[in-house]
Amino acid sequence: MEQFSRSNLLIKEENTIKLNSKVVLLCGIGGVGSYVFESLVRMGVGTIIIVDYDVVSISNINRQLIATHSTIGKYKVDVAKERALDINPKVNIIIHNTFINDKTINDLFNYSIDYIVDAIDTVSAKLLLIEKAKELNIPIISSMGTGNKLDPSKLKITDISKTEYCPLAKVMRYELRKRNIKHLVVLTSSEVPIKIDVDDPKIIGSVSYVPSVGGLLISSKVINDLLL
Repeated sequence: MEQFSRSNLLIKEENTIKLNSKVVLLCGIGGVGSYVFESLVRMGVGTIIIVDYDVVSISNINRQLIATHSTIGKYKVDVAKERALDINPKVNIIIHNTFINDKTINDLFNYSIDYIVDAIDTVSAKLLLIEKAKELNIPIISSMGTGNKLDPSKLKITDISKTEYCPLAKVMRYELRKRNIKHLVVLTSSEVPIKIDVDDPKIIGSVSYVPSVGGLLISSKVINDLLL
């Protein structure tokens, strides 16, 4: 397809055809996940399963690709699917408007999945997804924290054992060790988190250019691995 002609100059048409046969499960389409999603769509991945239960809010607009004033209040999976089909009408988008928990996790694996991207924030859901990926021997990359960071040049993809200065990664390392999971490919930042002055510790600062770069790094890793 002419749509992929510029990509084909770099990865060759046969690899674009190969990507069209792949299935990626993407959990979370927020700051990081929305950029992973759109990059995979624009590269021609054939089937993308997206999982998210959230709706677009006005506070998402500063960093989430699917968030605009016209999409506020709409479910993120619905917005993402509509956007993806406008980019590539032939892409197969399967949506799960749900939380990941013990009751829903198995519903996500009714497909032959080639790769999993974990771009969710909840530790319990991340652990369920990672355990399932390891059980089924499906490659997975997990996003650690990109909030309260300002330097995208300090983002990298590495093993979770080599993470530093990331509160989320610290918790995940501890929980994964209890589950005898020693290795996990992650996106992480070596930047020390910026302390922000808020009353609610659940509120995390974020800018447009850190989670977006993180998402594109993840998509690069996924695409390259799928083409091995």
